[in-house]
Amino acid sequence: MARTVVGSAVVVREKYFWPDAQLNFWTIVMLATAGTIVGVNAQFMVIQNQMRLGIPWIFPYSVAVGSIAITFIIIMMILIAQRRLLPGVMFLFSFILLVLFITGIVGTALQLFAGPNVNNLCNMYVGSQRLVGPNGSTLAWLQQNSICQQWQAAFAFWIIGTVFLVWMMFMASQVNNNQYDYR
Repeated sequence: MARTVVGSAVVVREKYFWPDAQLNFWTIVMLATAGTIVGVNAQFMVIQNQMRLGIPWIFPYSVAVGSIAITFIIIMMILIAQRRLLPGVMFLFSFILLVLFITGIVGTALQLFAGPNVNNLCNMYVGSQRLVGPNGSTLAWLQQNSICQQWQAAFAFWIIGTVFLVWMMFMASQVNNNQYDYR
């Protein structure tokens, strides 16, 4: 613990030791997760606009949550560079993102698996066919197949992000309890 005497007050600054490899791995995976969620859903919004269809709430929500996650990670990296990353701050923001990510899982799952869902349509119209050859039908099938796979990827990355946010909350609590003390 570092102590600084300022006038008659004593300021105590505790140092927190974060596990470098785990923090770096978490950062890379979460940047990939947030970037994928933003990219896939932004493309879905472009497709919906081009087809002159309404945009479901999950697309702009996903872009916003992914952007918030990327912003959070950038701020986290700045705090790491300044050696001011506090476990309480990480725990709080990870919890907030966790709630947003769980909402994203539910919203995407409803679109994918409930009612006249994307998954059934993909299986019926895309998965049951396999077109080949240099023609417009094959190109249309490839685009449809890509959209189906992007839905599955978005759902998977919502789950991955949720797991990694729980892991960060666990890691932040361990750092707070000085269980990663590498002096």
